[in-house]
Amino acid sequence: MFDGLISTVTIFGADLLRNIKGIRESQDLFDDLGESSEDYMVAIATECRDILPSDQGAITRPFYYGTVLTYPFIQENWQQTRFSSGIDYGVWYGSLDLETTIYETTYHWRRLVVDSFAHKSLEIKADQRVLKVKCQGIIISLLGKEVEWPAITDPNDYTFTNALGAYVKQQNQNGLLVKSARCQGTNAAIFTPDILSDARDYCFLSYIFSPADKTRIRVEREPGKLFMTV
Repeated sequence: MFDGLISTVTIFGADLLRNIKGIRESQDLFDDLGESSEDYMVAIATECRDILPSDQGAITRPFYYGTVLTYPFIQENWQQTRFSSGIDYGVWYGSLDLETTIYETTYHWRRLVVDSFAHKSLEIKADQRVLKVKCQGIIISLLGKEVEWPAITDPNDYTFTNALGAYVKQQNQNGLLVKSARCQGTNAAIFTPDILSDARDYCFLSYIFSPADKTRIRVEREPGKLFMTV
């Protein structure tokens, strides 16, 4: 089925950008759990009891390192994506540049907002956190293959790419380099966390969109300053 498609591998050793949900400003996670300062202190003490003492918070706290690197590989988090049916394995996605991560994530965020708030004319805002992640390993390159195999970048139908992903996973390959289906950029689809490491903050973004008015999504890298529209 894939004769002639998988023919090129590359020794990849560079940073990928991972764009996930995040918040620009820290929030008090316990301010609505009780009516007194005593309730607040109990909540803090309970959390502290379960956190391993460490000066490496980005590694030991799951909302940091774990989310960035391991989240897609945990079975409870599996879902259908371009290269996974969501049944047998998960795939981690990163991009070579910031703009590509924006095109990828705004596509899915727009669908979520429209499905949930189709008739709302108010502006809805979401914050995103972008991190650099080191990727070091041998991966399959499909760059340029989309010319002969256009199903690789079909923007809506994942039938072919799900089958391709299952095959790559069965062959115990580390991942794929592919052209984005949303723009001209390049994505990496990684099938094992073993080749990912060293997650570092890169920037925060805000997405602003009015679903009823069908406006373009405004993207801010600095609060109040337009970075791009999608």
